[in-house]
Amino acid sequence: MTPAENKTQPVNHRPEAVIEAVGSEIRRRDGFFLLGLFGRVTGLEPRVWRGGMIGYGRYAYTYASGRSGAFFMTGFAPRKNRSSVYIMPGYDFDQMHDLLARLGPHKHGKSCLHITRLDRVDPGVLEEIITLGLDRLKARYEVFDD
Repeated sequence: MTPAENKTQPVNHRPEAVIEAVGSEIRRRDGFFLLGLFGRVTGLEPRVWRGGMIGYGRYAYTYASGRSGAFFMTGFAPRKNRSSVYIMPGYDFDQMHDLLARLGPHKHGKSCLHITRLDRVDPGVLEEIITLGLDRLKARYEVFDD
C-alpha cells in the first residue's frame, strides 16, 4: 500500500464472523438485523473492510486535491457499545432532517449514525435513510456493484 492509498480496504473475512466476534448479545442481534436490512435495501453482497466495517458496493471519488480512491457505498460496523451505520459520502442534513428526527435515539457525525439499540429506532425510517443516501451517492459518483 502506498502512503496516498486509502488504508480502509476490503479484507478476506466473512461478515458473519465479524458480527459473531462482538462481545454483546444485543450487538450481535443488531448486527445480524443490519446484515439482512442492508442486503435487502442494496441487493448487494456484503464485504468486510479493514476495521470491521461491513460494506456494500463501491464508489470512486476524487478530492479537489486530486487524490482519488474507492470506498464502500453504504454499510455498518457492529461495535462494542453501539452499531455504526455509514451513509456515504455524508448526510444532506437539510434533506434528511425530518428522517433523522423520526429515527429514534441516535447520534450522528458527517457520514455516520451511531445507534446504541436498534430496537429503539424505527427500522422503516432507517431503511429510508439508507435508500436516500444511496440515491444521492449514485447521482454524484461512479458506483460498482462488487
